[in-house]
Amino acid sequence: MKILLINHYAGSVYHGMEFRPYYMSREWVRMGHEVTVAAASFSHLRQKNIETDVPVKEEFIDGIRYVWFKTPEYAGNGLGRIKNMLTFLSKLYRYEGVLTENFVPDVVIASSTYPLDSYPANWIAKKYGAKFVFELHDLWPMSPMVLGNMSKWHPFIMTMQRAEDYWCRNADLVVSLLPDAYKHLVTRGMSMDKYVVIPNGVSPDEWEGQKKDVPQEHMQYINELKENNNFIVGYVGGHAISCGLDMYLDVADKLREINNIQFVFIGDGTEKKRLIEKAKKINLTNVTFLPPVAKQSIPNLLEMMDLLLICGSDTVLSIYGESANKIRDYMMAAKPVIHCTRNDNDIVSLSKCGFVFRHGEIEKIAKKIVELSKMPKGYILQIGEKGKSYILQKLTYKLLAAKFIEELQK
Repeated sequence: MKILLINHYAGSVYHGMEFRPYYMSREWVRMGHEVTVAAASFSHLRQKNIETDVPVKEEFIDGIRYVWFKTPEYAGNGLGRIKNMLTFLSKLYRYEGVLTENFVPDVVIASSTYPLDSYPANWIAKKYGAKFVFELHDLWPMSPMVLGNMSKWHPFIMTMQRAEDYWCRNADLVVSLLPDAYKHLVTRGMSMDKYVVIPNGVSPDEWEGQKKDVPQEHMQYINELKENNNFIVGYVGGHAISCGLDMYLDVADKLREINNIQFVFIGDGTEKKRLIEKAKKINLTNVTFLPPVAKQSIPNLLEMMDLLLICGSDTVLSIYGESANKIRDYMMAAKPVIHCTRNDNDIVSLSKCGFVFRHGEIEKIAKKIVELSKMPKGYILQIGEKGKSYILQKLTYKLLAAKFIEELQK
C-alpha cells in the first residue's frame, strides 16, 4: 500500500514534535508499505526545523520519504502563523506533482490538527482514486473557541468550521486520537460507521537500548537532589496555558516547608517565562525550571524522577477525551502519575498507574505527594509498573499501526 500522510507539523525523533507521523510511518514501512509524509519546513513545535533554500526539499528518514515545503517562520498565534498555514496549503496544490512523482497513493491522510488540509487531501485522493482519511488530533474550531475565547462568528473560526463540516461529510474514514470525539462529530455530519479510535502510543525500542544521555545540566542538578535524599516530582513537556502548571506551582507552595520534596519542570513554551516569574515572586525554593531535552533523552530523564505530573484540559474539551504523548512516556518509564482531569475514563484510571484529581484540588494533591514521599520504594515501583504493562499490552505503535492498516483495508 502507498500512503500519503499530510501533516503540517510532522517531525521525527531527530526534529522534535509532532512524533506520531514518524512513528506510524516507520511501522508502516517496516510492514512493507511505502509512505510519503508531506510537512512544512517550519513549525513552532519542533526543536529543529528544516533548512532549505528551495520550495520543496525531499529526504528519506528511516525509510520514510519526507517532502518538506518551504514555509515562513513565525512566532505565536498571529498573522505569521496563518501565513505559514496558507503557504503550506497552497504548495500542496502547486507541487502535488512532486508528491506523487513515482508514487500514486492508495490512501491520502489529512492530519494537521487544523482541518484546512482536508481540501487538498481529498482533491489528491479523488485525482488518483485513493481513500481519503481524516486523522483527528484536536477538535477545530472548538479548541481555539474554548481556549482562545474566539467567537463563532470570527472569520477564522467560520473558515475552520466549514472545513470541519467538509471532512465530516467527505472522509471515507475518520481516525480519532480522542476516544469520545464522535459526540461532536456526528452533529457536523459524520457517519458513525466511518469512526475509529487509534490513540497515541509508544515505541518500546526507544526504551530498550537506544537511549540518549541526559544533558549535563539536568544530570548534575537532579543527581544533587538525589544525593540529598529528595523525593523528586517531575513534569516533562510543554509549558502552555493548557498544561496546568500554575496549579502545580500552587501545590509546591503548599509544600514549601517540606525540605525533601522538590519539583522539577522540564520543557519550554509560551508560558514558561511567566511561570518562572511567578515562582520567583512567591519565593518557591522547592521548584526548578530546566530546558527541554531531546526525545531520545526522555527515557533516562524520567528514570531519575520519583513521581510525575500531568494536567488535562479544565474545559468542555475534556469530555471528548485526551491524547497527550507525555502521559504515555510517563507510563512507559514505570513511574506513578498524578493526573488532573475532568474525564472519569482516563488512561491513568484505566491502568491504575497513579492518582486522579479534579482541577484545583490543591490540598488533596499536596497530601498525596507527601504520602507517596514516605512510602517504600517498592510500593512506588509497583504502581508505576502497572502503567508500563498497560502500554506494552495495548499502546505500542506497532499494534496501533497494524490496527490503522486493518481499518484502511476494510
